[in-house]
Amino acid sequence: MDDAADRTFPVSWEELHRHSKALAWRLMDKGPFKGIVAITRGGLVPAAIVARELEIRVIETVSIASYDEQTQGTLTVLKAPHAGDGAGWLLIDDLVDTGKTAQAVRKLLPKAHFATVYAKPAGRPLVDSFVTEVSQDTWIHFPWDLAPQAVPPLARRRASGAA
Repeated sequence: MDDAADRTFPVSWEELHRHSKALAWRLMDKGPFKGIVAITRGGLVPAAIVARELEIRVIETVSIASYDEQTQGTLTVLKAPHAGDGAGWLLIDDLVDTGKTAQAVRKLLPKAHFATVYAKPAGRPLVDSFVTEVSQDTWIHFPWDLAPQAVPPLARRRASGAA
């Protein structure tokens, strides 16, 4: 299991909900907030949960494209938010990874409180609040990227060398 491809962290819908609610708990005393800016697409689900828990009704988005499945490419801002410099706003994403997206949104909203559910070491200094830290070489599989599928029994996988 030393292969980096084996370092995965699958997250179920229930876990994401629980971790997003834990993020809301951490943010309770940081507000009040004018609204939330969700980083699309990964920040949409956590933002909805945090908005519900903090009773925030105003939700904006910032749309940034940088990932293609498991590789990070050129960063492109597809839609900027209407939140000024971010003062009084809560910026939400699912994950801060390398910090490239975080740096881009920090330039757009330098005064926002930036919170993520998950944080990797390279990006962690760029966020104000997070719930769970994972190693830099771990790939998080979010529930919207997964589908239930049949798997062979462990004994059969071991016999074939796949376990």
